Amino acid sequence: MAAGLSVSGLVVLSMMAYARMTIAPTVAALAAYPAAGMLLGGIRYRLRWPLSPFQMRARDFCEYVLLFTAISLLGVIASYPMAKVSAGFADARLAHADTLLHFDWVAWYKLVCAHRSLQWLGMAAYACIYVSPALLLGYFAYAGQRADARRFLATFWLAAVMTLLLFPLFPAAGPLSFLWKGPIPYMPTSALYQQQLIPVLRSHGLTRVDLGALRGLVCAPSFHTVCGVLYIVTAWPVRRLRWPLIGINAAMLLATPVEGTHYLIDMLIGAAVAIVAILLIRAAMFYMPGPPAVPTALSPVLPALARADA
Repeated sequence: MAAGLSVSGLVVLSMMAYARMTIAPTVAALAAYPAAGMLLGGIRYRLRWPLSPFQMRARDFCEYVLLFTAISLLGVIASYPMAKVSAGFADARLAHADTLLHFDWVAWYKLVCAHRSLQWLGMAAYACIYVSPALLLGYFAYAGQRADARRFLATFWLAAVMTLLLFPLFPAAGPLSFLWKGPIPYMPTSALYQQQLIPVLRSHGLTRVDLGALRGLVCAPSFHTVCGVLYIVTAWPVRRLRWPLIGINAAMLLATPVEGTHYLIDMLIGAAVAIVAILLIRAAMFYMPGPPAVPTALSPVLPALARADA
């Protein structure tokens, strides 16, 4: 997994060079990202030979969080050069698809505008995209389920890659910009970033990606939907997390059309991406021989831990 992530990093750097873009971290970002990476990596290295269940769980959790964060960061950065090389906007096609699906985005938006409680709930639910992986990775570390954690991380990585590859086919300003006319009574979480940033990127007006002000530029596929489906499928076999995570992610998906300024078709494409990624990774891991077991001081207690926490 680490090797694949390193290759991904090199690919993203190549994309940035091709698009003639550079990374410009702010002072806060420059302090936060390396500090977090060094802390997690340092704990992972320090506990590479765990002597207790607690150390083993701490080591694994730090490793999982470090990998997940790196995948997320690389994916967001890569969306900038992908947006720069895209052309046109697909809003008319996406809005027409919603019409065929009998989905009225404007009516959905008006409903949210009319109820302040829906706005607060929507913002909170939309922000839960990082709550579910923290719970899942924490559980996998606690239960010693390294294979499940690796499958989840590999699926998340593949889904992110597929999303980025499809993004240039559906660049869009979003329904708030395309469908709504007049003053904006409620500004969602995603605001008008696609409409504001994509044309500037294409005209070479923005060549430095500020790590302290990264914005989501992908309209279709909806990556919140990709994540929501992936989190629900991953949580389903875990009795303790199944229903809480289904509830959290169902709320996130309901909030996505407005807070993420997404068409319904964006979400359906995102769901398809998640399902394909899940199936491909499961097929690959089914036919891939597993690594040999490495005996440790904790080997006798691992099966008992897994049974107790299942």
